[in-house]
Amino acid sequence: MVAAYALALQGISVRVLESAPTCLEDMRASTLHPPTLEMLEKLGLRQTLEDQGLRAPLYQYSNRNTGRTFSLDMSEIGDITPYPYRLQCEQWKLTRLIAAKLAEMPNAEVLFSHQVANCVQGSNGVQVSVETPFDIKLFHADYLIGADGGNSTVRKWLGIGFDGFTYDETFLTLSTAYPIEEHLPWVKEVNYVSGDPFWCVLLKVPGLWRVLVPQKSGASVAEVTSDAAKDAVFAELLGVNIPVQTEHRTCYRVHQRVANSFRQGRIMLAGDSAHLNNPLGGFGMNSGIHDAVNLVEKLSRVILEGADAEAQLSLYDRQRRTVTRDFVQAQTIANKAAVEDKVDARETHLAHLEADADARHEYIVQQAMFRSLEKAAAIV
Repeated sequence: MVAAYALALQGISVRVLESAPTCLEDMRASTLHPPTLEMLEKLGLRQTLEDQGLRAPLYQYSNRNTGRTFSLDMSEIGDITPYPYRLQCEQWKLTRLIAAKLAEMPNAEVLFSHQVANCVQGSNGVQVSVETPFDIKLFHADYLIGADGGNSTVRKWLGIGFDGFTYDETFLTLSTAYPIEEHLPWVKEVNYVSGDPFWCVLLKVPGLWRVLVPQKSGASVAEVTSDAAKDAVFAELLGVNIPVQTEHRTCYRVHQRVANSFRQGRIMLAGDSAHLNNPLGGFGMNSGIHDAVNLVEKLSRVILEGADAEAQLSLYDRQRRTVTRDFVQAQTIANKAAVEDKVDARETHLAHLEADADARHEYIVQQAMFRSLEKAAAIV
């Protein structure tokens, strides 16, 4: 959606093929980092999302075993960004906002209930076969962006490998309007909660708390999302057995995977179709938006300025695939390990950050994803 909107703003004709019947209100990503907010500001989207979201200037690591907490204040990186905070705003709000704007643009079209079945390309363009509830359609375009998720039809049709691994655990995500802060007065908007053996991520979005917690491997979906599992999570988190109603319950497997190429001819991959990572740190949606902005930069040069397509699109692949593999994957793996691994080592590191302002500044900059964008820009 971001790529389509950014292209349409430059006068380039776009068509979005969405398999779902509408922009679904689901429990996908909810964190927007500062450099992503800078990108969304350039697209004229940031303020609307701010109005629908929640600023999180602090994020916190807490140890349930010792009661210690370590808070990081993103205002410390106000020297490099006008948006020194995370914006907690659900992904569906962004997609709905863009879909509505595209619907008003004469050079854009969003088609729901259109499932891509296959694609072929030649020297003059790409042909896409699409299944709808009523028929099969063929569409032609100069270029195709495959942003169709971790099970990407486009990626599979191109035969591009998706190397990496899948974590053993199943992850349960719960959302609730229950006032968790009344039981845990120390919580911030973003919390990484450690303990032995229980750990979780606790996030605030407007009107709801979200809890992400690992569950034993081998458990069925019914077991993981059951009332018993839900009650066990809140009893462990809150320290009391009380009824907590949930708005959503979702379970899923978590992967660390990167496509072997982000581009084949006139077809490019972006977002989850190109890479998957665990949710600790909130890098998934952000890195997908970074893909989109980078790719639009290259495509607009080709389409509007006559730049060499091979050079530009190969550069997109080099820049985004390299930083996804070398930075985003490595950082998200480290973020997960920091929550679940040995407490002493983690607290030693956090104590060092508390005592060293320069080290703390650099850590916050890295977690905000500025360094990954700098590394991408340095690749030629």
